[in-house]
Amino acid sequence: MNVTSNSFPYGESILWYSPETAASLPHTPLKNWLLSNGSLTEKLKKHCNNFSVTVLGEHLLSPLLDELPSQSEPVWVREVLLSLDDVPWVFARTLIPQALLDNTLYDFINLGNRPLGELLFTHNEIVPGKIEVAAFKTCGRLAKLATSLSQSVDDTLWGRRRYFHIGTSELIVSEIFLPAAVENIKKYRLD
Repeated sequence: MNVTSNSFPYGESILWYSPETAASLPHTPLKNWLLSNGSLTEKLKKHCNNFSVTVLGEHLLSPLLDELPSQSEPVWVREVLLSLDDVPWVFARTLIPQALLDNTLYDFINLGNRPLGELLFTHNEIVPGKIEVAAFKTCGRLAKLATSLSQSVDDTLWGRRRYFHIGTSELIVSEIFLPAAVENIKKYRLD
């Protein structure tokens, strides 16, 4: 794997859409994964023997222009790869506002290689919100990341982002399905 922390952050500006207003969604089993309301971590774990998280980078950074248009202060940005049996399936980017970083109940800064999904779906105070979807071009930063992972990008990459509410604060998790995930989901019709 040729991924290094020197390339962090990998995230790129993208327009996200409500699934109801998106011009099109993939007509494959991937659509069910994009719109799934449950924990993606749990869903992925059902399809492998070994689930792992590789942290690409995390730091206090300014959000991209279209990520949080009303946010001017830096947020904690965490980018990871979610792998099944040592094959990266998902690139995830999380934006955590500073107000949540001081909350010792969640300890977002010290997650290390633990999946964020386990934390988000085990606390009743964390309320999952709306899901948005996006298509990523084959020439963008995320396509280059996939290529560096020896995954050929022959088609549009698809992703989703979800808002999680904790009191008056909101964190955002974006999950982009890499070519290996799409290939396996289609080939084995995984749900």
